[in-house]
Amino acid sequence: MPFVYSRSLRLIAILALAAIGVLSINIRSTSAAADRIRIVALGDSLTAGYGLPANSAFPTLLEAALRSAGENVIVDNAGVSGDTTTGALERLDWAIPDDADAVIVELGANDMLRGLPPDIARKTLDQILSKLQQKRVQILVAGMLAAPGLGADYAKSFNAIYPELARKYDAILYPFFLEGLAGDFNLLQKDGLHPNRAGVEKIVVSILPAVRQLIDQARTKGAKN
Repeated sequence: MPFVYSRSLRLIAILALAAIGVLSINIRSTSAAADRIRIVALGDSLTAGYGLPANSAFPTLLEAALRSAGENVIVDNAGVSGDTTTGALERLDWAIPDDADAVIVELGANDMLRGLPPDIARKTLDQILSKLQQKRVQILVAGMLAAPGLGADYAKSFNAIYPELARKYDAILYPFFLEGLAGDFNLLQKDGLHPNRAGVEKIVVSILPAVRQLIDQARTKGAKN
């Protein structure tokens, strides 16, 4: 009987230690999930990764860069090639999940390339940012610049949209999503419009400080709730 009793005690101790180990793992997993920031990249083909494999799209490379920098993040790709601001507004409610902490808004290029009146993009982006504010997510506005061929008046009106709306909604502004890429065919695909992988990598490096500021804001907001 002493032998059986001793063996039973050892078995109980082993099971207890195993349970503690599982509990500890679950606690760490829950803690990591709670600390994770979910960013949604809402955009057009520049976000979607037009002409590129999925592992070279902007959200994927941005997430990899942030994780390499020690950030616990997920970056969702909510880009749709060919999308205008109007199209993005129509899909906004289902494109942004309830657990999103922050949104990068990269829209307007297709409005501009189609020569649509800047007032349309302004009004629609205003509605998008208003809805995002109601969702209580942090916002980064990635700006776009009008092509020179559209004329000075068009450029003046279109280019002003992004800084004005960023100020209105107290959002972080990254002035020009394609900064440093225009005219550099080493960074662009054959169409001269969309970045190749090297171009996307350059965008990620350039926008990274603004995105880390976005993450800090999201964490600060989360800590207050």
